[in-house]
Amino acid sequence: MPDALSGVRVLDAATLFAGPLAATLLGDFGAEVVKIEHPKGDPVRSHGARRDGVGLWWKMLGRNKKAITLYLGSPEGQEIFRRLAADADVVIENFRPGTLERWGLGYDELKRINPRLVLARVTGFGQTGPYSRRPGFGTLAEAMSGFAAITGEPDGPPTLPPFGLADGIAALTTAFAVMTALRAREATGEGQVVDLAIIEPILTLLGPQIITYDQLGELQARTGNRSHNNAPRNTYRTRDGGWVAISTSAQSIAERVMRLVGRPEFIDEPWFATGAERAEHADELDEAVGSWIAQRDRDEVVKAFEEAEAAVAPIYTAADVMTDPQFAALGTIATVPDDELGPVKMQNVLFRLSRTPGHIDSAGPPLGAHTAEILGRYGVGEAELDELRAKGVVK
Repeated sequence: MPDALSGVRVLDAATLFAGPLAATLLGDFGAEVVKIEHPKGDPVRSHGARRDGVGLWWKMLGRNKKAITLYLGSPEGQEIFRRLAADADVVIENFRPGTLERWGLGYDELKRINPRLVLARVTGFGQTGPYSRRPGFGTLAEAMSGFAAITGEPDGPPTLPPFGLADGIAALTTAFAVMTALRAREATGEGQVVDLAIIEPILTLLGPQIITYDQLGELQARTGNRSHNNAPRNTYRTRDGGWVAISTSAQSIAERVMRLVGRPEFIDEPWFATGAERAEHADELDEAVGSWIAQRDRDEVVKAFEEAEAAVAPIYTAADVMTDPQFAALGTIATVPDDELGPVKMQNVLFRLSRTPGHIDSAGPPLGAHTAEILGRYGVGEAELDELRAKGVVK
């Protein structure tokens, strides 16, 4: 059976994280993704850890993609891009608004060549508004969305995540937006523009903060690992130096936890009846739960919680994830062949489809590995390719 997205052609002309990850997700389920890089390469190739000079983040982000180089700032590069776009279903880009138009590659031009094309424009602040031309990164979205303001200890500074949270959320949203536009194309026969601002999707995931401020004038304060909505909810250290996290979002779970740790009297307190009221007594509940956990090793704590049907999870590192039996049963970690590094392990596709499952066939390829192959499809022969190399249009 063909892959779910077999026949969908995607040009990934974006850099770094949000746009490229969206393209990766589409490629995981069978879309043909051509990664278009400046001849110097996408900066993600040198971002983060390396082995033998090879960027590891790129190996994950560039999986299932064919890599070509093309300098879009040159007339030759622009003409080749038009040829590619004429045969594509989707273009994903993250240049500052107006850049594609300056190159003669704006949507009006691309639509004239290919009316069915979906153009996904992924930028920090969107295509319009007073901030639209500012440089935009996920960090700025994590700041402006309110995420940093509610994250961290009550007496500490606003806290940013140590990874690309806003970019990742934007990537998932972009993939969804692209699929929505492709579905609409089935009805209309025409493509359209996806205008995605990285500052927006993370705001939605932060929950009811906007409506709460609108209706009540209240702002959520930083609470560390605690929650305004339930308690006990925290991370707790075990006797052997491990850590666990527990959640009591359901009343029945909260009652099971207190019985497990030998403090059933809390259940009869009037304030124990709701999560919000329990949160007001977090100090007492954390002391009861924390002291019980501190007298036991991590595995013992997890086993006891499981037997009590209470919600618990060990706090893992990547090393723990690699050996956990549940992740193994799900096939969460895939082993992927790579010509540069040999077999490499990385996160598998995001979900399992029963009839058309996704798959990872290759890790991120070397810079320009498929330039001759892809451009050859569009009439660029070896002699022309040598001329383009001499001019710096391709590498």
